[in-house]
Amino acid sequence: MTKLTRRSVLRGSVALAAARPFVGPHIARAAATTASVWFAQGFVQDEDIALRKAVADYEKASGNKIELSITPFAPERQKIIAALTSGVVPDVMANNPAEILQIFAWQDRWVDVSDIVEPQKAQFSETALVSGQAYNNVTKKVSQYGVPVRAAVVPCHIWRPLVEKAGLKIEDIPKTWDAYFDFFKKVQDNLRKQGERKVYGLGFQVTANGVDPYNLFMAFLVAHGGQDIVTRDGKLHLDDPKVKQAAIKAAGYIGGAYRDGYVPPSAINWNDADDNNAFHAKLMVMDVDGTLSTEVAVKEKHPDWYYKDMVTHGIGYPNDNSGKPVPSIVGVTQGMIPKGAKNVTVAKEFLKHFIQPKVIGEFVELGLGRWLPVMPSLAKSPFWQDPKDPHLRGYVQQGLLGPTLPDYYVFNLAMAEVRSQHVWSLAMIDVAKEGVKPEAAIEKAFGARVFDHVGMTEMGAYGFECQAQAGLHIIEDEFIARCLPMADRPVSGLPHTWEPADLRTALAATIVQLPATDFHRIDDDRSTYLRELTPQLLEHLIHYGPNAALKLLRTLHRLAVTN
Repeated sequence: MTKLTRRSVLRGSVALAAARPFVGPHIARAAATTASVWFAQGFVQDEDIALRKAVADYEKASGNKIELSITPFAPERQKIIAALTSGVVPDVMANNPAEILQIFAWQDRWVDVSDIVEPQKAQFSETALVSGQAYNNVTKKVSQYGVPVRAAVVPCHIWRPLVEKAGLKIEDIPKTWDAYFDFFKKVQDNLRKQGERKVYGLGFQVTANGVDPYNLFMAFLVAHGGQDIVTRDGKLHLDDPKVKQAAIKAAGYIGGAYRDGYVPPSAINWNDADDNNAFHAKLMVMDVDGTLSTEVAVKEKHPDWYYKDMVTHGIGYPNDNSGKPVPSIVGVTQGMIPKGAKNVTVAKEFLKHFIQPKVIGEFVELGLGRWLPVMPSLAKSPFWQDPKDPHLRGYVQQGLLGPTLPDYYVFNLAMAEVRSQHVWSLAMIDVAKEGVKPEAAIEKAFGARVFDHVGMTEMGAYGFECQAQAGLHIIEDEFIARCLPMADRPVSGLPHTWEPADLRTALAATIVQLPATDFHRIDDDRSTYLRELTPQLLEHLIHYGPNAALKLLRTLHRLAVTN
């Protein structure tokens, strides 16, 4: 069993206690106060209308004012990171990108929202609840930092007319994983025989752009038996033959489909919206893409496409190759209150109002069902069970009523790095474009050496691990590091003598995690400064957090001066 790198957040499973029945939130009607709320712009206008209605209803009921900021998805990511870096934050924001909930919880940057979630706890799905929980390295415990508001999975989207043009039927599609996707290769082969050269069978995102390629690979990994690549205790299982074989099969199938000409050549450069556009242009027969954005985008202008031509496989989503159901990884949008928010009271009241079943159910339904509800009871509404709608019942079955999993960064932050650094994409591309065997591509991905880039990326690192992985190189234009002697390795040149007990006491009493901006120069003519910290001290620094341990250095500095 292999543990993740020094950046790992190891934590055990979180038991979910039974919650009391729903009790409506108390909404204060004292002097009006204002809270700021940031949210991502919807893929269709109906989503933004639904959000504004929920806000307006709260304002009317409470007398409070909500300053709502709706920003396009990608710019909002930048806006949120900038706010968290500067400390100038709104009162409520969503987790965009999704993994920031866990990343910044580690640093104690969120307000605990357990009191908001508690009245509705029994209503939420377990996956939605767990996705809003994270380990806090300051309090040394797991807490609830996210309020679940909506969710999404990755269904399969299919053009019925293209399948039928190939002389086949939707009902002919096999129910097991590899055979399911092989079917669309056959569709392409039949279309080629008819002279159709511009339609491809599969819309795989074999790219290093956005989150789609990560989601695609993870779906194939889980389907081929790699579900335990990270377990709920935060441990990585790369040495598990089952996990490794699953990764090999995933890279081999996806990369091989591109290599063999069953995926549009342009897919190598797609971003997260390009596959939607390519599908609408009927460049491919089927796509594997998150939410129902593909369908709801055309519902108003092309109702025939929505109701007759497009097929969404949630019900019909393929089983694994042995015929067992494949759990879907669920992404959950969480409402969060950052520390530093000016009006926590109104922020909490607003979120309590928002997650009332009636309010949150209406929110996702008015948004045309692009997003899923986070409460299983809401899936029983006439909207989701509408027999005339060909997409909603299957989507809610796949992402809420069927087997689901939280994304893996919930249990270990290193998986956020896997996603952002496109580790799986590189393996798929190696197979697709470079002709690398899947075994070699995954060996490369699994065996990649991980180096510490110490300090938050957004704030600026203060050092990086050397190639020999034996110490930490300090960026000397910004920081100076003192080389401290350890119990069994004295450092020559220091004008004082260290007692091991003193060092151990100082380490035990003073190591803390502080923001990189608090890591300053410490000057002392009697001390020897080196460019590289000793490996032993490095281990302590990394163990207690990725940012500089200023208080430790100050205490040891005082010890050096007084000895």
